Amino acid sequence: MADGNRPAVNVSLGPDLLGLLRVAAGHNQGGDERDGGKGSLAESDRQLLLRTAISEGADYVDIEEDIAASIPRFGKTKRIISLHNFRQTPADLEAIHARMAALDADIVKIATMANQPSDNLRMLRLVRESDVPTVGICMGDLGMPTRILAGKFGMPFTFATFHHERALAPGQLSFAQMTETYHYDQITAATKVFGVIADPVGHSLSPLVHNAAFAHAGIDAVYVPFRVPKEHLDDFLASADEWDLHGLSVTIPHKEAVLDKLTERDEWVAGIGAANTIVFEGAARRGYNTDCAAAMESLELALAADGAATTLAGKTALVLGAGGAAKAIAFGLRQRGADVAIASRTLDRAKQLADRLDCRVVDWKLRHGVGAQVLVNCTPVGMHPNVDESPFDKHHLKPSMIVFDTVYNPESTLLVKYAREQSCRVVTGIEMFVRQAALQFKLFTGKEAPMEVMAETLRRGMGPVRY
Repeated sequence: MADGNRPAVNVSLGPDLLGLLRVAAGHNQGGDERDGGKGSLAESDRQLLLRTAISEGADYVDIEEDIAASIPRFGKTKRIISLHNFRQTPADLEAIHARMAALDADIVKIATMANQPSDNLRMLRLVRESDVPTVGICMGDLGMPTRILAGKFGMPFTFATFHHERALAPGQLSFAQMTETYHYDQITAATKVFGVIADPVGHSLSPLVHNAAFAHAGIDAVYVPFRVPKEHLDDFLASADEWDLHGLSVTIPHKEAVLDKLTERDEWVAGIGAANTIVFEGAARRGYNTDCAAAMESLELALAADGAATTLAGKTALVLGAGGAAKAIAFGLRQRGADVAIASRTLDRAKQLADRLDCRVVDWKLRHGVGAQVLVNCTPVGMHPNVDESPFDKHHLKPSMIVFDTVYNPESTLLVKYAREQSCRVVTGIEMFVRQAALQFKLFTGKEAPMEVMAETLRRGMGPVRY
């Protein structure tokens, strides 16, 4: 339960006291079967166990709305009146809440399935404006922000599971994720909100990196994953003030779609035609592209590593792939005077990108004959779990080359291993990822980023468990 104004994580504990109370309420293993969960107690046994918990003086019992009227208040035990809807977030949330509060509730708890991002704000608005302490959670990956931001909107507690593989409800986070990644117990109404918008978003490691940086720098902020389907992008950005959003990372599929929502664009956004960062300040929405700047800085540092000249001008660069990362990096290379060739397994996409940036196109099968001095892999080849693949053959790598693999999971891809074996200068995907995140951090906060902390956190987070 809450300590003062700070909410606490109410963890489902299994067959101990909290687990007993959840069984009594019909929530064991995610809810009674009648309420969309996995509990299998007969109704008479459910109510008997619930009454027993009350008679034994439990501090709180969690009672489903359907039986709340038949279980009267007794002794000191306080009543959490619950409702679960595993299909949708109903339009009449306020009426539902009023009906539940009238059942002698000390706390109202509503858990519904989020089918669109706006369901989250409707739920959090209900929590914030209620006179009765209310836990309002939207389930599913769309609803994850309601779990993380519970304290900001005034919930007395939220729910987590002990292990990420034992979630009791869709979208539920583990205790470790809530406390170690999102620092849930430190979030208050004053906490600034940042985040990443994507679809899907569950794979993103940006929350790990940015939240670690905020904590290290002592900044009262939280970075949240927002799953935003393309058709809901406009509505989500229009709600930035209500979320108290101060900045966003932007990734697939929104990097180009956000352009006409910006009030300002930096030179990289204007030239590349894609933004990966938005900073909100009043009515202003400023767009930036930190991918390009981070990639160029990484390459120039690699050039300077052995005392060589740091200029990319005049060098032949081969960019593998024609997606968003390839667009940003090819643009940066052209800006610095490099001769850029683009090779993609989809030739039409390579031609479109080459036409846009005034680059050469090379057939994928002929990529080894370019004579590249700089090789940049912007394809997913070599990414986990396909770690035994390389987009470029080892025997075509020369010691004079710089090899840059944008894949960061794993950091030491097969291409990176080949390059090191051939004594090439190497830039890894982690180097670029951390640099672009560090540039975002500075745009978000005005402060220099703790890059070592960010890199260490990213490497720790790239195990089999994805936060």
